[in-house]
Amino acid sequence: MSNLNLNKWRISRRQMLRGLGATIALPLLDCMAALPSDPKPAAKPKRSVFLYIPNGVNTLTWQIEKAGRDFEFTKPLAALERHRADVTPISGLHHPQVLGKHHNCERVWLTGANVPADGGAFRNSVSVDQLMAEVQGASTRFASLEMAIEGNSLAWSRDGIQIPAERNTQNIFNMLFGVEKDSKETIRRRLSRRGSILDLVSDDAKSFNRSLGTEDRSKLDEYLTAVRQVEERTRRADEWLNIPKPKLSTAEAARLSRKLNMTVVAEYHRLFYDLMVMALRTDSTRVISCMICSEGNGGAIPDIGISQTRHGLSHHNGDPEQLRRLTQTDTFLVDQLGYFLDQLKMHNENGQSLLDTTQVLWGSGMAYGHSHGNANLPTILAGGRGLGYNHGQHVDFNLPKLGKYNVADATSHYRVCSRPVDSDAHLSNLLLTMLNRVDVPVKEFSDSLRPISQLVA
Repeated sequence: MSNLNLNKWRISRRQMLRGLGATIALPLLDCMAALPSDPKPAAKPKRSVFLYIPNGVNTLTWQIEKAGRDFEFTKPLAALERHRADVTPISGLHHPQVLGKHHNCERVWLTGANVPADGGAFRNSVSVDQLMAEVQGASTRFASLEMAIEGNSLAWSRDGIQIPAERNTQNIFNMLFGVEKDSKETIRRRLSRRGSILDLVSDDAKSFNRSLGTEDRSKLDEYLTAVRQVEERTRRADEWLNIPKPKLSTAEAARLSRKLNMTVVAEYHRLFYDLMVMALRTDSTRVISCMICSEGNGGAIPDIGISQTRHGLSHHNGDPEQLRRLTQTDTFLVDQLGYFLDQLKMHNENGQSLLDTTQVLWGSGMAYGHSHGNANLPTILAGGRGLGYNHGQHVDFNLPKLGKYNVADATSHYRVCSRPVDSDAHLSNLLLTMLNRVDVPVKEFSDSLRPISQLVA
């Protein structure tokens, strides 16, 4: 590429990036259905939320040892007892292509793609939340919301490009409910100008494509995918300009727009959950993904005296005190899930609770952090009884082949968390089941074999 063309490309790229800052904080997928000029919600919204915890759990204290309906919640899961009728813990699931891939599991938790073991660059596949957004997001202001308390996004486009997540609660609040400072005409002119810049960048980039090598062409393709995503967000923002954002009471607005940080971890987590609930209540979106913490760092909880990162705690080397602390953090995270389910259950619409119309997947792409075991993933499916789920049971794919658990023998149980007991118990089977519940017309997803029949009535 000539220096003149390279400089032109750099200028165009800077122009595009400068034009992205004002209107929409979260990216949306580029394949959404066209939005009507006067969008109206579907008669029966079907909602989905995905919540990711890193580094697995202390599986010795986590593991439920009995399948079926008369199971007992273990100590870390105790907060879910009050939601027994709306919850299904699942044991034995795994992503076949992720086994032994260490911390890359967070990148493919919702895709099941074959991620490289060395953590190098790769092209992902589409995440399950984005397929849902194509169907359930067609009539909402935001087809999907990508959030992260710590870490990165769980969402990946059809082109396998990661969709950025928003980590600032005030930005999320302003995007969902904030009053625009500028007039509609000013905003529309800004969007039009952004569209012109995007056209320029796209045309310039395509003209350079033939002169690039294979690696550079791949990078350019990723960049053009990002441009297309911004184009879609720009179009969608323009179409929603005449539709007022939901109005909150003064008390609700004050509560949700608070400025908090990780010095008050429990309160901060709950603010994220409160924003999710309000986004669903107002039908601003029907698909949400949130990374609670990344595999590599973060996760300290000073509220309960835990200063170590979750990654550090997971590499416990069998130390009893470290294992106790890991269980303590597992319990804390499940407590926050219990709070989220409380809030969803509290709100009713058309004779059903918000929880009845919202399927919630909470889990990790790792089971046993110390040796990076990616089998027997800690997985909780909650909500969605109005979508046809049959909750109140522990679905276990290990026990039919294993006979019984032996958590008293750590070495024995860690093997269960490192190598699948049932090779057919793919996590993608669960993701396929969830797709079917929200009317996504697919018969398979990733390496799925079949939906999980035990989950549905």
